[in-house]
Amino acid sequence: MKKILLFLFVIVVFSGCGLFKKGKNSGISGKGELVGVNSKSRPFYQPDPYGMVFIPQGSFTLGAGDQDLSNSMVNDPKTISVSSFFMDETEITNNEYRQFVRWVRDSIARTILGETFPEEFLISQNEKTGEEYDPPYLNWDTEIDWKSDNQEVRDALEEMFLPEHERYFRKKQIDTRKLNYEYYWIDLQAAARKDFNQKGNFLDASLANRPQGLKDRSVYVRRESINVYPDTLAWIHDYTYSFNDPLTEKYFWHPAYDHYPVVGVNWNQARAFCVWRTELLNSYLKSKKGQEVVAEFRLPTEAEWEWAARGGHKLNPYPWGGPYTTTEQGCFLANFKPRRGNYVADGGLRTVVVGHYPPNDYGLYDMSGNVAEWTNSAYDPSSYNFSWDMNPNYTYNAKPDDPPAMKRKVVRGGSWKDIAHYLKVTTRTYEYQDTAKSYIGFRCIQPYLGSGKTEMQSRSSNVYR
Repeated sequence: MKKILLFLFVIVVFSGCGLFKKGKNSGISGKGELVGVNSKSRPFYQPDPYGMVFIPQGSFTLGAGDQDLSNSMVNDPKTISVSSFFMDETEITNNEYRQFVRWVRDSIARTILGETFPEEFLISQNEKTGEEYDPPYLNWDTEIDWKSDNQEVRDALEEMFLPEHERYFRKKQIDTRKLNYEYYWIDLQAAARKDFNQKGNFLDASLANRPQGLKDRSVYVRRESINVYPDTLAWIHDYTYSFNDPLTEKYFWHPAYDHYPVVGVNWNQARAFCVWRTELLNSYLKSKKGQEVVAEFRLPTEAEWEWAARGGHKLNPYPWGGPYTTTEQGCFLANFKPRRGNYVADGGLRTVVVGHYPPNDYGLYDMSGNVAEWTNSAYDPSSYNFSWDMNPNYTYNAKPDDPPAMKRKVVRGGSWKDIAHYLKVTTRTYEYQDTAKSYIGFRCIQPYLGSGKTEMQSRSSNVYR
């Protein structure tokens, strides 16, 4: 009899938990209790993006460990905390960036061909609901025949190529000056700004859009149009009296350099790449699974970059942890300018294949050397002092007509042409956002939604989920 009563008690307990769980997620009203909004969707889980590694949240001393006293004024150590995020294992390669360039090229071509062949290259109506799309979407299922026998197709695509008087050896090449990527972003800093003084007057005439934004939020939507093709001449204008013609002519497009880090990309182009990468994934998820990714790809902040470069060590001068640039056997741990200019001592004269040297303890390759990397942060010598200690980031959205000092962006990591000092995880330097260099590349991050993966694991086992 006792066993039967115990069995019935267990059934009642588990049934009660099950009813609560069902009421939380499957549309049951909750019988008057607070159970949250009804939802039929599965519990959210953020997967690891392809080619990225997870960087846990943590606290560390930003700038600690630097021994350059002459630059201590721009490297004032400060204890900060950083949220979790995903980061690319390696710098963005030529082959990966080429996908971006070709997408822009093909989207422009489809737009042009859609004027003559709208049924083939444009989607103007939803087949299931009958909803009209205005403007229509591009049809990516239709392939573009760049050598088509159809004269109308050839004539339509002609404007994509260099004009005849600019061609040589009868080569018909894409006019890269027309490869412009248009995107939009929301200026949250402008939306959050307080624009009135105590008397109710505007502090600055340029900030007068806040009252209008309360009625029309389009004033905070910014439109950008960026030419995405790298500056292949960077190899020459960076080193005028060096024979870099082969790299100028072949580095970006030749398959021999597929897995080398992309260079000649300015900060604006790197930012546009991150926006395109987000939209690319969004479009796929929406078309296949009816959902969108909820965390965008972007450049890392200066603090995020340093935390990731440290690999979990708090006082290490280099990503690999030790104070030296070589192993015990004398093998160099990065691609830089060792000794007194013996560039090939580390195995590379200029850039080398990404991932050639060992990763740090987070699994990130080339956080020092090979190419330096753009960050999201604007450069100011005293930004450590006035920025917040939780996810600090100093940003400024410089306009084309702003003075050069306002266009400075933080560059980290050092490159193949730098001495060991610039490889330190604490060394700060900058470059102007509209300039492209043969020694600067970039990598992306994706913020992690929540505190960390351990939190997600505990939540998934919670009976109330």
